[in-house]
Amino acid sequence: MSKRTDNKDILWKVYLIYIGFIVLVFVILGKTFTIQSEGVRMVLSGSNGKEKIPTRTVERLPRRGEILDIHHTPLVTSVSFFDIHMDATVVNQEVFDRDISDLCQKLSSLYPRMTAREYESQIRKARKRGNRYLLIKKRATNEERNKLRDMPIFKLGRNRGGLIDTEETILRKRPHGELLKRTLGYYQKSDGEELRVGIEGAFHNYLAGEPGLEIEQHISTGWKKTGQIVKDAVEGASIVTSIDKEIQEVAHTELYRQLEKTNAQSGSVIVMDVKTGFVKAIVNLSKAGDNNYYESYNHAIGTKEVPGSTFKLASLMAALEDQKISIHDTVTAAPRYTYYESTLNESHNNNYGRITIQRAFELSSNVISKVIYRAYKNEPQTYIDRLRSFGLNQALGLDLQGEPTPTLYSPGSPNWSGISLPWMSVGYEVQLTPMQILAFYNAVANNGRMVKPQFVQEIIRGTESVKQFAPITLKEKICSDRTLTALQSCLEGVMKRGTGRRLTSSYFDIAGKTGTAEILNDDMRYGARGEKKYLASFVGYFPAKEPLYSCIVSISASGEHIYGATVSGTVFAAIANKVYAGSLKYHQAINEARERNFGAPLSKDGNRYDLNVVLKNLGVQVDEKNQGEYVRTKSTEKNVEFHERFVGKKTIPNVVGMTAKDAVYLIERTGMKAQISGYGKVFSQNTAPGGEVIPGQLIQLVLKP
Repeated sequence: MSKRTDNKDILWKVYLIYIGFIVLVFVILGKTFTIQSEGVRMVLSGSNGKEKIPTRTVERLPRRGEILDIHHTPLVTSVSFFDIHMDATVVNQEVFDRDISDLCQKLSSLYPRMTAREYESQIRKARKRGNRYLLIKKRATNEERNKLRDMPIFKLGRNRGGLIDTEETILRKRPHGELLKRTLGYYQKSDGEELRVGIEGAFHNYLAGEPGLEIEQHISTGWKKTGQIVKDAVEGASIVTSIDKEIQEVAHTELYRQLEKTNAQSGSVIVMDVKTGFVKAIVNLSKAGDNNYYESYNHAIGTKEVPGSTFKLASLMAALEDQKISIHDTVTAAPRYTYYESTLNESHNNNYGRITIQRAFELSSNVISKVIYRAYKNEPQTYIDRLRSFGLNQALGLDLQGEPTPTLYSPGSPNWSGISLPWMSVGYEVQLTPMQILAFYNAVANNGRMVKPQFVQEIIRGTESVKQFAPITLKEKICSDRTLTALQSCLEGVMKRGTGRRLTSSYFDIAGKTGTAEILNDDMRYGARGEKKYLASFVGYFPAKEPLYSCIVSISASGEHIYGATVSGTVFAAIANKVYAGSLKYHQAINEARERNFGAPLSKDGNRYDLNVVLKNLGVQVDEKNQGEYVRTKSTEKNVEFHERFVGKKTIPNVVGMTAKDAVYLIERTGMKAQISGYGKVFSQNTAPGGEVIPGQLIQLVLKP
């Protein structure tokens, strides 16, 4: 019996072992299937099979378009920076052992913050610990990125060399610093709210482009880009502004100089094309705590103040249009004028006596208040309605945000009183921005046609024009030709016989008007003697007979000697003279009357190949007496001869007689730097040719016609 029981026990044990074996087989098969499925999933998600890495699809932000000046010089551009990491675990052991020292030597040379030994120690530790995202450099430039891609190990690519350089950061940069900073502006979005400032904000939708899609993977340090693009982003379009950087630099420099000289609080300048309204320059400078001046607010567009005597042009235009006066009428100009219990004084208590209305305007006499008061005292609404017909009560509708509506009170309003009419006639109890005043004066220069000030001429994407902006007419005619002729004569008279007579140029005529108005201090009160704050203005156009540009200069300053002519007028004149000097339209060609030369043309020294191409296209015979890369030229009656000249690649080259382009190239290819002054061809170089090249040495070149 016991023997049978033992047999049964053995049989049950065999069955259990057999069943267990079957279960184990199924478990192994199931596990194998799971591993294979996981491997397929990891391959599809881009994993190298070592571990499962979660992925997701995110937006790929496009590069914003550039903001360019009228000559396509970048005013705002996008600069790429890259966070460089290394996955040392993917590098083949043989390659790693062979090239790690060379890699670290080059890393130390590019980024000397660590020695080659320290780099190698760091990379070896990361490889041993399985760190797949070792930081090499944060915010590397694209140039540095390209150098890294050529280094040992890294040049094998991401999968075999471990270089991870896809973490791109794009920053907006203004290459010219404070120049035009406030008008260029910015765009910000936070918590769903947008802040649009200047051109950057106004044209954000064009600049932004269209986002794409890319894959990110999650590792121990967070979500990182893989470089796998699902959908390409469309880069933003570029904005071609109407700004001329050269005019902008002149306006900025002249205003800054005057603000420093007068210790002013702030100032602005606008230069505008008379015919089209396109703004060529706009400067806004305010004093900061360090006593330097910065572009912190766009006063030209956003700050409205009492214009003072520059508004007298509008008052005369109204009275002339309503046929209340003639500029040849006479009036007695006294030191002061009393209206009810308020007195309006002449500057310096001048007593001009009996003068014409035109003469009163030229001298900026406040007797204009008497002229307007007599003309409209029984019908002040007629005066206001006429000013409104000029558009002086309306905003210009600028593309840039921040323009306020002008302040222009009417009879019957709470702000209107018995002195409102005479005070308003000379630029008080009315407020406009510098841009609004300039648009009015520009209409006078433009024979009555008021155009909208604009800042952008074209939107481009690559070489394709996306949109072009034509001049916009706000008013076809603000007044009659008869009135225009009279006022243009008055504005020219200001410069010849009036308050602006010391500002005239000997080369061309200017038409304009000075203005000085007392304004409120920062505490919203008028200051005591010596602390009074004034707005000194000068607005006009040039040349007077065939106007090209209109311009306004407004400076806010405190003191006893702040006047429109001496403070703002000098800035206007300096800008006008420099802009005029650079405009070919107003200068006769220097060779217009010269006899034609039938011999070979004069030629600068330079590259033999370039000279050959140009001269042969011009049909000029070339006598090549030298076959070197660079030659010295000699013009004869029949041809241009090429003669040998020393250039030097390992010594300081001789660049005298060459163009600036060739000279700079030859110097900088040796590792030295070139600095040029003047224009034309190289007249002299401060270091004699043939000497030893010192990398980084500065060679100064003087150019002359």
